[in-house]
Amino acid sequence: MENRFSGQMAASSTFATEAYERLRSDILSGAIVPGARIHIREQCERLAIGLSPVREALNRLAAQGFVLQTDQRGFTAAPLNVADLTDLTLARGAVSEAALRDAITHGDDVWEESLLLAHHRLSRTPRQPDEMSPEWEQRHQAFHDALVAGCRSGRLRLYCAQLFVMADRYRRVSRVAPGCRDVAGEHSAILQATLARDADTAVELLHLHVGQTDMLVREAIATTVLLGTAEDRGGTMTHASE
Repeated sequence: MENRFSGQMAASSTFATEAYERLRSDILSGAIVPGARIHIREQCERLAIGLSPVREALNRLAAQGFVLQTDQRGFTAAPLNVADLTDLTLARGAVSEAALRDAITHGDDVWEESLLLAHHRLSRTPRQPDEMSPEWEQRHQAFHDALVAGCRSGRLRLYCAQLFVMADRYRRVSRVAPGCRDVAGEHSAILQATLARDADTAVELLHLHVGQTDMLVREAIATTVLLGTAEDRGGTMTHASE
């Protein structure tokens, strides 16, 4: 009886993880637009997963800030807005700076080699500014993770990874904003300063790199090209049909 119960619990956890990954991917890609209501039963049918695992997945996404939960409306995809972007950029800058400085001071040869490999893989992966490339997205995150992998603090590394994912929603939609950007050049410059153990330059370049995304998102809000509409009041981005 106990083995059967344990098996059921394991299966439920697997389904919840699958639902979490798929819903998270849909939110990050914009398939579920910011501010859209998420109907649990509709998602159960779409994902072919039961009610409890889907609800568990949504609760996990809510704890991470990707989904909002209210008694009146249930679950909705978290809106994108200027106030949240400002808070996120500030937090990411502070945490990333602390982690990168520690990595540059204490990272070893293995860390350098891993960073070089991550950058090499990223640089060899094609990317179109107006198209989603899952392979590029994965290698982009791997490069940013590798930058701070030499940091001695596991918590700082974890916070960097979490903030990167939260900021990814903004970064992915910033590509529709006006302007031109050499992302590959930015990555290369950060890499060279990091390998040279020039913490001040590396941190400055990383701040500029993140700041470019912040600026492009704000431009997108101002020009109302992002996700259909952009309300001036609070800068909340929603879909035109919502």
